[in-house]
Amino acid sequence: MEELDGEPTVTLIPGVNSQKKQMCFDWGPGEMLVCETSFSKKEKSEMVPGCPYIHIIRKDIDVYCKILRKLFNESHGIFVGLQRIEEELTGKSRKAQLVRVSKNYRSVIRACMEEMHQLATGPLLLHLLDWVRLHVCEVDSLSADVLGSENPSKHKDFWKLVTVLVLQGRLDEARQMLSKEADASPSSAGMCRVLGDLMRTMPVLSPGNTQTLTELELKWQHWHEECERHLQDGTFASSPHLEALCKIMLGDEAALLEEKELLSNWYHFLVTRLLYSHPTVKPMDLHRYAQSSLDVFLGGESNTEPLDNILLAAFEFDIHQVIKECSTALSNWWFVAHLTDLLDHCKLLQSHNLYFGSNMREFLLLEYASGLFAHHSLWQLGVDYFDYCPELGRVSLELHIERIPLSTEQKALKVLRVCEQRQMTEQVRSICKILAMKAVRNNRLGSALSWSIRAKDAAFATLVSDRFLRDYCERGCFSDLDLIDNLGPAMMLSDRLTFLGKYREFHRLYGEKRFVDAAALLLSLMTSQIAPRSFWMTLLTDALPLLEQKQVIFSAEQTYELMRCLEDLTSGRLVHGEPDAQQLQDDDIETTKVEMLRIGLARNLARSIIKEGSLEGS
Repeated sequence: MEELDGEPTVTLIPGVNSQKKQMCFDWGPGEMLVCETSFSKKEKSEMVPGCPYIHIIRKDIDVYCKILRKLFNESHGIFVGLQRIEEELTGKSRKAQLVRVSKNYRSVIRACMEEMHQLATGPLLLHLLDWVRLHVCEVDSLSADVLGSENPSKHKDFWKLVTVLVLQGRLDEARQMLSKEADASPSSAGMCRVLGDLMRTMPVLSPGNTQTLTELELKWQHWHEECERHLQDGTFASSPHLEALCKIMLGDEAALLEEKELLSNWYHFLVTRLLYSHPTVKPMDLHRYAQSSLDVFLGGESNTEPLDNILLAAFEFDIHQVIKECSTALSNWWFVAHLTDLLDHCKLLQSHNLYFGSNMREFLLLEYASGLFAHHSLWQLGVDYFDYCPELGRVSLELHIERIPLSTEQKALKVLRVCEQRQMTEQVRSICKILAMKAVRNNRLGSALSWSIRAKDAAFATLVSDRFLRDYCERGCFSDLDLIDNLGPAMMLSDRLTFLGKYREFHRLYGEKRFVDAAALLLSLMTSQIAPRSFWMTLLTDALPLLEQKQVIFSAEQTYELMRCLEDLTSGRLVHGEPDAQQLQDDDIETTKVEMLRIGLARNLARSIIKEGSLEGS
């Protein structure tokens, strides 16, 4: 578990039989409340810590639901697409595009609902909001059961199915069911045909229909009178089921309430009532019918549910009240965040600033994105939501990105890519430094050096370079040669890194038998003060093979420089607590090295003087 921000608050709570329990709680990373109870009774007067019980309470538990994660992922694409096309939306095309976005949202919601319906068992359905009962899916299941039987019209749920289809306005399907009853029962065939004709001829205003509301009203009134005439004439008197269906199609309130169990809620009752009584209802009248349907269906009881208040506000077109009610009733911010964003793009949401400076759209998007960051993978979706919050999105992203646990290098690279794309310099440096420290602890020096360079951290690059040099002294060879050979301009990040790169270049020149270039580079590393003094003996020892070459590699002047460096190293002129001459002389190996170097340098000086003198004489 991650460390908490501070020491937990301790509260002693009196318990049964005078025992006490200790409750500790605090907010931890990922918006988790961590509670611990850990007191037990040892003796009558002594309370001692016992076995702790840890409880983790997550604020945004919905991000851990598999089905909702699919909803979050798919709606994320719709959201980002809307933000990107905003500048291109104009005139009629703007309205069409916004309607398409709305339909896309509804499509992914429906898919999510259907999947929940398929997985829901037992009490799970009790936790779903009333209207998300997926009536259509229930009817489809019922229809499959009835039609799959040997004799559908004799099935125990046959008339229940027909009634539900009529209640939902699915009259074509209801007619098909009546035709099966007519085939199986010749005595009711005539009645089924008459009712089927009434269902077929019911006027409806379809999207592609050019008739006016007035024309529809006249046709519907004529159709309604015909239905009432058949009922008054007793056409269906011998069949209670058909007669009840005809009354429903007439919008008879008593007949509808008799099917209260099939309607299940007041807004289903509202839709059926409007369909068969007020098909040309105007938007401004919706609220009145909604309130009336609620009162009638509940029988005057006032125990409304949160969803009732949401729907009543929606029917009244009170957008802000809808958002307020949804924010209170729903368990996460997904719906209100996307609804508010869509309404804002439609210019239907009056943008009023909240007390801390952000408008409603941005506030809700920030809350939703914060919830996504509590999940180990959905945080990547949250990044885009923060991006489209112009006021506080950037600073919120910076705060949240720093709290992501870098559990794997792959995840760290994803986080790093997000930061680099947004020029979040401090976060990039922090992440790289964390990864560099992890690599050092695991003795992965190449990776550590790479991360420290990426973080542009000179101090840490120096530390890792020293580890490389120490390993070289112990093992006699370098690890991660490819990395060191390709440092390029990054070599200039620190003097120690520069030395590491140049020292590796010396070995490469020596391996290529470019002894003169190698000697010049070796000497320059010492005289330019780039090489640490503690490494001078290693450099001088590396010069020995060059001093013993048949050809003279070091000139007289270069040999004098090497001699001076050796004397500086052995004369005690060392600083910062490095070994003095006495310590070096006490070490037999170091003493032997010094003697060999002095002999080698003396011989090379004589050879170089002779060579240079002969060249001058010629």
